[in-house]
Amino acid sequence: MFTGHMLLADIVSTSNSVAATRSRKAKVAALATCLGAATREELPVVTAYLGGSLLQRRTGLGWRSLTSLPAPAAEPSLTVEGVHEAFERISRLAGAGSQSERARETSTLFGSATEAEQTWLRGVVTGEVRQGALDSLVQEALAVAAQVPLPALRRAAMLSGSTVAVAGLAFDGADALDEVGLVVGRPVLPMLASSAGSVEEAMAKLGEAVVVDTKLDGIRIQAHKSGSEVRIATRTLEDITARLPEVAEIVGALPAETLVLDGEAMTLGPDGRPRPFQETASRTATRSSSDTVVAPYFFDILHLDGRDLLDHALDQRLAELDRIVPEQHRAPRLLTVDSEEAERFAADVLAAGHEGVVLKGVGLPWEAGRRGSGWIKVKPVHTLDLVVLGVEWGSGRRKGWLSNIHLGARGPDGFVMIGKTFKGMTDQMLAWQTERFTELAVTDPHSDWVVEVRPEQVVEIAFDGVQRSTRYPGGVALRFARVVRYRDDKTAAEADTLATVQQFLG
Repeated sequence: MFTGHMLLADIVSTSNSVAATRSRKAKVAALATCLGAATREELPVVTAYLGGSLLQRRTGLGWRSLTSLPAPAAEPSLTVEGVHEAFERISRLAGAGSQSERARETSTLFGSATEAEQTWLRGVVTGEVRQGALDSLVQEALAVAAQVPLPALRRAAMLSGSTVAVAGLAFDGADALDEVGLVVGRPVLPMLASSAGSVEEAMAKLGEAVVVDTKLDGIRIQAHKSGSEVRIATRTLEDITARLPEVAEIVGALPAETLVLDGEAMTLGPDGRPRPFQETASRTATRSSSDTVVAPYFFDILHLDGRDLLDHALDQRLAELDRIVPEQHRAPRLLTVDSEEAERFAADVLAAGHEGVVLKGVGLPWEAGRRGSGWIKVKPVHTLDLVVLGVEWGSGRRKGWLSNIHLGARGPDGFVMIGKTFKGMTDQMLAWQTERFTELAVTDPHSDWVVEVRPEQVVEIAFDGVQRSTRYPGGVALRFARVVRYRDDKTAAEADTLATVQQFLG
């Protein structure tokens, strides 16, 4: 039943080796050895498994499904391909009888696994493989195993949307990776912004003429047009075209045969001021019949009529953007070398109800998936995007609700806890997070006061400062942390790093 070449035991052994060392070089070496032993057919699965994830988006399995497992096998026999096929069957189950069939398939799979393999399988299903093999490490290992330049591999992965997508291609050599380009209709990872405390600080870092863009409080979108076909994708590359017909219609009417745009989608009130982020997020989360209208505001262009513009300077791209997209669908911006003029523009943006500004170097290219120094966001209140690692049951008025959340930043070897908070939570938010974190629980949520959860939910946290602390593993603690909102438009891989948090140390 479980056919293939590489044994799951090889993945588990590598995973354990990676978890056992703090040496990045040793981690990369172990991963590279395993990747180099995989066949071309196995590579996508092996790449995903070494990164601690399945290729299936949903399996219908969780901690409840895995509380009672059959006795483990004495010897390893499961292959990587066989395990993937088993999860594929499980993920396709639906309708009458699917629950019992899922239980049967799960029992067969776990019954064929050794004790070590059962532990790893449970971890990968619940998102708790704590081996420290972040995607960046897997990319380094692929580059070593395939003997290709790491920058070429990273660029190809960004343009393809994932490391898994180019794993096999890496072994065809650097020239094959270099041929990977932007494909209209296939979303690429978004370019990201770093943070600064002030406009003046951001301009000092950029050191040249800057574009000051309005930071809109909507959801990031990427719009692709090819003829009459339009596709709208989120920052996590999810296709939401059907949920934003008004945006698709606007993009479809633009004077271009092929086009890729980067921007935000946002709801506005009758007064023209932006509505709360939650309204936009709710409107784009499901196929809704809501009367709320979502409007697009584009701030960059990546492709136009057969020409990729990624490597063009920002001012050149903006000239093309202005030619194609009418002003009412462009994010307001300012080109300046004057910090006082930039400050006035930022003040006007805030007065109009927007989030802040993003400063961008005019001579810089667009870099997919990078959070570099070319784009720098400035917001009046310090905020971080963190990941919820655990949550505590409330007491008093909050009894019966999951309340105090444990906050984690991305460290070099997984997520690192840097604080807790229950501030800023409305009753509606408490009810929502009780349901959400019950779903993400990796332990029985009703048996412990502190419920450990899969590190998937991103939360935006406002804070007054950062101080050194021995209380939390990260060595720092947030001062007066409070919840701004939950970010369903971001993945845990996009959360802020511990290094970013440490920059706020007073």
